[in-house]
Amino acid sequence: MKPNNDLEPVEVFSGTIWDAEFVKSLLMNAEVDTFLIDENTGTLAPWYTAPGGAGSVKVVVSSLDYDKAKSIVAEYEKTR
Repeated sequence: MKPNNDLEPVEVFSGTIWDAEFVKSLLMNAEVDTFLIDENTGTLAPWYTAPGGAGSVKVVVSSLDYDKAKSIVAEYEKTR
């Protein structure tokens, strides 16, 4: 059986542009490469980016970093 070593983008957080940028910063400080999806919508129309809503800004990481990223996001959500 061949091991599955495919890298896939995985969403670990969604929210306002402010929250998404803060989470991205936390992840980058922990050496987890990340990028944002829909950040332009969050910048141009921040009222449209309700957390978890249709226009929310998403923080995405590699599937290899998912566990580390998810624990950092969980800690952020717990203390916010």
